[in-house]
Amino acid sequence: MLVSVRDNNVDQAMRVLKKKLQGEGVFREMKLKQHFEKPSVRKAREKAEAIRRQRKLARKKAEREGLL
Repeated sequence: MLVSVRDNNVDQAMRVLKKKLQGEGVFREMKLKQHFEKPSVRKAREKAEAIRRQRKLARKKAEREGLL
């Protein structure tokens, strides 16, 4: 991952880096790995996330088609 610093503006480069890391899910993964998660809890969380993603996708599709 490469972030260039322009005109010694480190603050802006840090914002860009944080946005890239957040987009890749690094912060979320770090948070999840701080503590052990039982396999049953992990499975339930992943299932809930999948359902949430599907609902969001369906909602966006409905908005694009003008149903909502």
